[in-house]
Amino acid sequence: MIDLRPVGYIIGMLISVLGLTMLIPAAVDWAYGSPHWMVFVESAILTVSVGAVLSLASRDALRATLNIQQSFVLTSAVWLTLPLFGALPMMLGAPHLDLTDAYFEAMSGLTTTGTTTITHLDGLPPGVNLWRGLLQWLGGLGIIIVAMIFLPVMKVGGMQFFRSEGFDTLGKILPRAMDISTALIRIYVGLTIACMMTYLALGMTGFDAVMHALTTLSTGGFSNYDASFATFKGAPEYAASVYMALAAMPFIRFVQMTQGNVVPLWRDPQVRAFLRWMGYAIAVIVIYRMIRHEASFWPTLREVTFNVVSTFTGTGYASEDVTQWGHLAFTVLIISGLIGGCTSSTACSVKVFRYLILFEAIKVQIQRLYSPHRLLRLRYDGQSVEDGVVNSVVAFFSLFILTFGILIIALTFTGLETETAMTAAWTSIANIGPAWGPEITANGSVADFPASAKWLMSGAMCIGRLELMSVLVLLLPRFWRV
Repeated sequence: MIDLRPVGYIIGMLISVLGLTMLIPAAVDWAYGSPHWMVFVESAILTVSVGAVLSLASRDALRATLNIQQSFVLTSAVWLTLPLFGALPMMLGAPHLDLTDAYFEAMSGLTTTGTTTITHLDGLPPGVNLWRGLLQWLGGLGIIIVAMIFLPVMKVGGMQFFRSEGFDTLGKILPRAMDISTALIRIYVGLTIACMMTYLALGMTGFDAVMHALTTLSTGGFSNYDASFATFKGAPEYAASVYMALAAMPFIRFVQMTQGNVVPLWRDPQVRAFLRWMGYAIAVIVIYRMIRHEASFWPTLREVTFNVVSTFTGTGYASEDVTQWGHLAFTVLIISGLIGGCTSSTACSVKVFRYLILFEAIKVQIQRLYSPHRLLRLRYDGQSVEDGVVNSVVAFFSLFILTFGILIIALTFTGLETETAMTAAWTSIANIGPAWGPEITANGSVADFPASAKWLMSGAMCIGRLELMSVLVLLLPRFWRV
């Protein structure tokens, strides 16, 4: 049997850190004069206590070394356990959600999906909305980085934890995992602060700027308004588009930029493809809307740019009802969400890198049809790609499509309309955020979904965030054999 004590020790420490984080929204509620601050204090005490007990019970694990099996168990356990404690403040106080809705909300936050079960965001205590934003910010890169703080204590180099997260270090530009995590947190915090200052300069209040900076850089998309980003028409939409795009680019390339090497960012094939494909999507929808609806160019460009970037990066903000744009525009948005951002970013979904490898693999196979005796090697960024990488990409696409289809069928069995089930599966497995259909409320909430549908979506969000393989490998009996 796998020794789960090292896993329990690290999860206990992470639970304690999450509990301490609850004191931030408690302080905000207290500052705003909201009595809800006591709920966060109670939740913090309970969460820290449970985390401390779990860590103390597993303290003998300090003598052990975390192996690859334990790393995969740890990764899945973190994303299944932390939402349970993240849900506590929303169960014990406003908005007084039941376990299903609160767990869904916390899972949506930590996986940076952005789908909500709350119908009146405007009336929530400020601390609750800030907590939702903090959950997304922690889920972007924070949980990985906090985990990396504890891994050296466990005598683990840490690179295998990055791999179990589906995180690409792009050649390991720094010698140690701790160096990578330290550099990443600096970039992440720096971009978050820059985004917040930009929002402030463009007229947002201090609270709104902090809230939306947290959910922009995490590509999460939670807002403290029912109208989402439609509350901030104009220049903030352009600013948000820039920061969402930056958050969906490889953070490792930003680390290289801080070392004085700017070239790798632009030379990275996935960065160029990401920007190019987003540009294509924006151009197609702008032209389509101008022809079909005789829309004005500049307002249309602003609206389309914001919503395409939001969907492409999996952020999920909305400033317009995109279902009114027409079938072609809506289809382009759906496809955009299934592409996603770059590897080693806060974006989710399939990722540009996998599409580039898949397209190259298809190209090579076609070439082999008419040149069967020619020696052809798949190349990416000027280097040969091993067959194992190609097989992994093909397996991921196959598994993604299969899981997507099964999820749609399962959601229809819960009683959802087919349109709703399709977009709910799309938004949860790719961690995008918005969903559309008869059961969706006016503010885009899934509050009216059956409980079974919400649990299915919660599971899909977790699987999608960990890019399928890291979770599904736990279902193999051979995995548990020592």
